[in-house]
Amino acid sequence: MLTDTSCSPYAKVSGIPFESVALKPGFWKECFDLCADVTVHQLRNIFERKEICHVVENFRICAGESEGCHKGTPFGDGDFYKWLEGALYCGFHRKDEALLHQTDSYIQLIIKAQRPDGYLSTKQIINEMNGGSNERQKDINEFEIYNFGHLFTLASLHKRLTGKNDLIDAAKKAAGYLENLYLKAEKSGLSQTAVCPSHHMGLIELYRTTKEEKYKKLAIKALELRDLVQEGLDDNQDRIPLIEHESIVGHAVRANYLYAGIADLYAETGEEKWLAVLHRVWNSLTSRKLYITGGCGALYNGVSPYGNFFQDQKIHQAYGYEYQLPNITAYNETCASIGGALWAYRMFTAEPSARYMDVMERMMYNVNLAAISLDGKRFFYENMLRRTRTLDYELVWPRERTEYINSFCCPPNLFRILSQIGEYLYTVSEDSVWCGLYGASETVIRLKNGARFRMKQETAYPYEGTIRFRFDQTEKEEPWKLMVRVPAWADSGAIDVNGVITNLDSKDRGTYREVMITHTEGTVVELTLTMETRFTVSNSMVEETENHVAVERGPLVYCMESPDADVSTLDDLIAPADGVFQTEEYQIEGRTVMSLRSDFWCLKREDYDRTALYQTLGRRERKRVGVRLIPYFAWDNRGMGEMRIWFPVAY
Repeated sequence: MLTDTSCSPYAKVSGIPFESVALKPGFWKECFDLCADVTVHQLRNIFERKEICHVVENFRICAGESEGCHKGTPFGDGDFYKWLEGALYCGFHRKDEALLHQTDSYIQLIIKAQRPDGYLSTKQIINEMNGGSNERQKDINEFEIYNFGHLFTLASLHKRLTGKNDLIDAAKKAAGYLENLYLKAEKSGLSQTAVCPSHHMGLIELYRTTKEEKYKKLAIKALELRDLVQEGLDDNQDRIPLIEHESIVGHAVRANYLYAGIADLYAETGEEKWLAVLHRVWNSLTSRKLYITGGCGALYNGVSPYGNFFQDQKIHQAYGYEYQLPNITAYNETCASIGGALWAYRMFTAEPSARYMDVMERMMYNVNLAAISLDGKRFFYENMLRRTRTLDYELVWPRERTEYINSFCCPPNLFRILSQIGEYLYTVSEDSVWCGLYGASETVIRLKNGARFRMKQETAYPYEGTIRFRFDQTEKEEPWKLMVRVPAWADSGAIDVNGVITNLDSKDRGTYREVMITHTEGTVVELTLTMETRFTVSNSMVEETENHVAVERGPLVYCMESPDADVSTLDDLIAPADGVFQTEEYQIEGRTVMSLRSDFWCLKREDYDRTALYQTLGRRERKRVGVRLIPYFAWDNRGMGEMRIWFPVAY
């Protein structure tokens, strides 16, 4: 299991062993196969290339196998660990001995690169090897603790998958170094914030894997030391004590990683003050700062709306004001929404509520999948909601996906969560199986109450709303419960248990419905969700989308690109409030997606000056034009052009 809460005293559900879930032909298997066939090799080649990324070469220099200077980002170590997580999953699920041998050779290289005192961050080690001064912990933006955290997570996963101790021993040595570092910080009264704090999650997973109490204590200490930071920043979530956090602020990756780690710690300690913080910031995110795609962190650069005006409170790739959700300049770093999914899942293990899984579903099907091209080779760092043909200003990141991004943290992060997607389909409690993300699969279930059986899920979700569960190979017949998630988008539907039908309506939205199974063998449970295309409107405080609509169907957000309408610009299109949509399968990059066909209004405005800032409103005629909309995750696979999610609406 990736996140093992099976022995966590305050977790109410836990995952099932990774080898127990087999994806079957369908949406998520297609995504996993792309990772295992293409992306794993694409990323490895980039990490290996000295002239581009230099990450593997940095480890070789530290290990004494090569000579030279450090090149690339200081956080490349942690990004490589993320790739290794995904590669291990692909190797074990595919029984790919060549890939597993490759991962093992890299793990031996990492172990060889580690210093005797447990320290492991290649930039600083190479500097010391080349006669430089000790630069450890001089600057939080060197990402040393970030690298440690991903090492802890990788080592825990490696131990669970292989049973080997070599990498977990290296992680324990690194944790020992961190323990000494924290002891010095505590004695001095001075502390630093670890940016993109992966170590909170990593330390708890190290504790869960080794059962050594000191790692849980170290995770607690890491949180406590945050409050010793002097002149903290909203960008790092350390301007005020953790217990006082009310709104989600600052760098979105740092925030989501931090709160995911706190959720992990709550599952082990049951500390109510931390749970209260999590509830407040979760509500802040989901009710006022989350994009319709599940994107997190609207702003490129700015100043915190909460900090003292007379102090330096700069922020970047950050959450801004409530309802501040621009489209063209939406930042939405991919790592932020991945962090959001990790946070949502951990909240769910502590409190199995559909609201957490609904948010995770929104993130996974929309913004996260949009960050990778349909051929599995190109990536977005940031994820806009609207693209114009030209801009009068330059953004930091490319407006088209690229194979390599200077900040290469997002591609391996995305690769690992997609390769581990089977982890998010089911969780279990004492006598229940909880449905998470829906996807065609087959799994062996062993519940603590003694029930033992095989469960098959058959579905064409997210394109169709029928999800069928079959049960057989019952080893032990004990009553148990199937907890069926009714997504928040589903206004109606039905649950059929061996021909006995229970209708669902709007009050069931965003809830779990309990299905009692008294005789497992041969039982069939069918969930039918009415999957109608719908217009979605935003809160009127979201200025950019006031009097606009977005199109959704099931869990998918739809968009339109230039090839989808015969108009000079998508800016001339208006959605009719009474619009009718037909579904149609459509091929993009050799992949079949479910598109939507409809008619929109197109303004005829030949006299409109598109260069003027303001002008007199002239007479506007309109005509109907046929349009196509595609799932947002499938955009930017047909060349450079316009893209929109939100359209003005005509009533």
